[in-house]
Amino acid sequence: MHELALTEDILSIALEQAKATQAQRITKINLIIGELSGFVAECIQFNFEFLSQDSIAAQAVLTFTPLPTSLLCRSCATIFTPEQPLWVCPSCQGQSVGIVSGRECYVESIEVE
Repeated sequence: MHELALTEDILSIALEQAKATQAQRITKINLIIGELSGFVAECIQFNFEFLSQDSIAAQAVLTFTPLPTSLLCRSCATIFTPEQPLWVCPSCQGQSVGIVSGRECYVESIEVE
């Protein structure tokens, strides 16, 4: 259900930016979705189609670029993509890690006419 609030924000950002450039139509919205963000692209798409119906974004295409998880080993400073489900450093086998990327969710760009 949290995809609804996110989709409202995406649409609001797109409409605001389109208005600032005096665009007549939003044709494409490019999104970055980290694999740890918890957001489901299909739910965002479904909500967007409903929410944008009577707006200049009604026919806009949403693209989703997945962002993989990157971790930083606190023991040896190696940055790595974990092998699920274990988050173990491939260099030193350390298990004390921090998340570098993968939680992101943002509008990368908007295309307008």
